[in-house]
Amino acid sequence: MPRNRASSGGSCLGGSVGAGSRYETPPASVLQRLMWTKPGSSGHMDQVQPGIYIGDMYAAKDKRSLQAHNVTHVLNAADGMFNVNTGAGFYRDADITYHGVEAYDTPSFDLSRFFYAAAEFIKTALSSPNGKVLVHCVMGLSRSSSLVLAYLMIVEDLTLVDAIQAVSANRNICPNAGFLEQLRELDTKLHCQARSE
Repeated sequence: MPRNRASSGGSCLGGSVGAGSRYETPPASVLQRLMWTKPGSSGHMDQVQPGIYIGDMYAAKDKRSLQAHNVTHVLNAADGMFNVNTGAGFYRDADITYHGVEAYDTPSFDLSRFFYAAAEFIKTALSSPNGKVLVHCVMGLSRSSSLVLAYLMIVEDLTLVDAIQAVSANRNICPNAGFLEQLRELDTKLHCQARSE
């Protein structure tokens, strides 16, 4: 059963606390304090959920390491000539399925238009036999983590707070201010949409 979510601009009854309780998406300042919680530094690639890795461009280009981790799918959140220009052809000899999102790590970029397609790709990857997916961008902090958070909200029915806590327990993440606001809007949309159904 979907959880109800809301933003500080409005609320929907319900939520994970109990019947009749209110869940409100916290302000960005509160969410940011939940993110950088893993002691030490993150590696080039970290498993953040069963079968889901977040990584940087070095992890994405290291086919030997991808094969050692049994990665079957790669979601590049920094696709394109001026980002991490790998593409499906780069992974052909490693038998890895590829999906690219040409996104820029700027607060004004609308990453939300890719949330559902990325979530579907991750879901498909995890549904395949022994499926594992690397979601990466240049540094593995902003674009890639935003898409994984969106997946957890859309497919796994987590609130934004729960998604951030689940991921940041295994990797330090830092969606830029614009992406974080888009995730807050998604949280509100999913929460209120579920309530009205």
